[in-house]
Amino acid sequence: MNLKVVRKEFTSTSTIGEMFTNGEFECFTLEDTVREVGVKVDGKTAIPKGTYEVTITFSERFKRPLPLLMHVPMFVGIRIHPLNTAAETEVCIGVGQTKAKDFIGKSVAAFDILFGKIEAALKTEKVFVEVTSA
Repeated sequence: MNLKVVRKEFTSTSTIGEMFTNGEFECFTLEDTVREVGVKVDGKTAIPKGTYEVTITFSERFKRPLPLLMHVPMFVGIRIHPLNTAAETEVCIGVGQTKAKDFIGKSVAAFDILFGKIEAALKTEKVFVEVTSA
């Protein structure tokens, strides 16, 4: 399965994008601020553009299984999970069904649908997410 995050709206606080599953719109995304290559502010910088394998592992922080992006340069523990604002990302990718400036809504609903798709796909194939900009 192929996921694609297309970053579209950039502010000093957050980055809003769209996620596609095998080419079909899935949901909106919210990440931390995109910075210049090589510039990293801990907990406040979006991951670099690239393609990353996705697996599901148990998150000690959230006390449940969550998607984990593998081998992200200069970052560890990057997950996809429900959230609403950049203050909640800590570099992870949040998903939601609605969006506003620096905000995504109906995040749990969007996550539950996406998680089911990732979980089912991992039974028969690898899952990758490509992160890019419009």
